[in-house]
Amino acid sequence: MKKKLGLIAMLLGFVLLAVGCGNLEVPITAENKSGIWENYFVYPLSWLITEVAVYFNDNYGLSIIIVTILIRIVILPLMIKQTKSSKAMQALQPEMTKLREKYSAKDQKTQQKLQQETMKLFQEHQVNPLAGCLPIFIQMPILFAFYHAIIRTGEIKYHTFLWFDLGAADPYYILPLVAGATTFIQQKMMMITDNPQMKALLYIMPVMIIAFAAFFPSALALYWVVGNVFMIVQTYFITGPNVGAKADAKTGGTKK
Repeated sequence: MKKKLGLIAMLLGFVLLAVGCGNLEVPITAENKSGIWENYFVYPLSWLITEVAVYFNDNYGLSIIIVTILIRIVILPLMIKQTKSSKAMQALQPEMTKLREKYSAKDQKTQQKLQQETMKLFQEHQVNPLAGCLPIFIQMPILFAFYHAIIRTGEIKYHTFLWFDLGAADPYYILPLVAGATTFIQQKMMMITDNPQMKALLYIMPVMIIAFAAFFPSALALYWVVGNVFMIVQTYFITGPNVGAKADAKTGGTKK
């Protein structure tokens, strides 16, 4: 758990670094792009958004949907690996719960024994608990670059899609609520443990997404919704519709 928390902290550090790269207030163009981040990540995606929009008669909303799906398809092998790793961990949850109950004492000797038995369990089943983390780190630069590309593609703010202006927050709060709901569903389907911290994150993340989407341009909320829906469909076909429910049932059953 400590290693996973360390990886999450590193990921958050990358997020802050990525957000700090470049001036988000300045639209990116071929003339003003600079540095590796803008030249090889942000600008190519901004260019792609614009070209797809032009092909569909300046429909930037449709362009964001199409490019989001294309990006998700590109990183699909990584996501499949991550999902399969999560599924393997989910299958071990009953045995891991039994180990935690057996070595429930908090003294150092007992906790060391718990760690040893847990690692032995992973080795017996050839499961790497950190295998699902690597794909996350590989795909993050692409996803954050797309976030920057949406923010810094100047033409987006002047167009509408469905009922909302892409450059302004949804006045009816429909998109933020849908973004939050799809975030919750996607996380619930992927949940593999009854750890209280992870369960808390299940509810915290959707609330954060709703809060951000309520004030950020609707183009970003649209991106979140499309990405979440893609992940829900992907998880459904890879692991089945009730992964999270199965994990809860299995871990719950061991406690009786």
